[in-house]
Amino acid sequence: MVPRRKNKVTPPPNTCPLRECLGIIGGAWTPGIIWYLGHSPRTFSELKGDLKGVSAKVLSTRLKKLAVDGVVLRTVKPTSPPTVEYSLTDLGCELKPAIEAIVAVGHRLKDRRAGRVE
Repeated sequence: MVPRRKNKVTPPPNTCPLRECLGIIGGAWTPGIIWYLGHSPRTFSELKGDLKGVSAKVLSTRLKKLAVDGVVLRTVKPTSPPTVEYSLTDLGCELKPAIEAIVAVGHRLKDRRAGRVE
């Protein structure tokens, strides 16, 4: 029998920063929302068109949560009828490199599964 090694890694703090960040970007559709808003501000309709298959209810819920979390800024434009535009806050912009890194790894994983190993 192989002896069990002791864990030498200190446990994460009660409010683990990794868990906190993944709690934000781990939701369905959330990485896509951050992806599109990372390139330019978008209206609700534009985002709904960008994210094929997302329901209006789910998109609305995700945007509200991201706004509460301080990742997305919701701006009402003084038009008739009013236009609501969404953009990333400074904190939201800090998530862009993480999303881009995940996309890059996803491409490599996809290539590997297709037999195009680097």
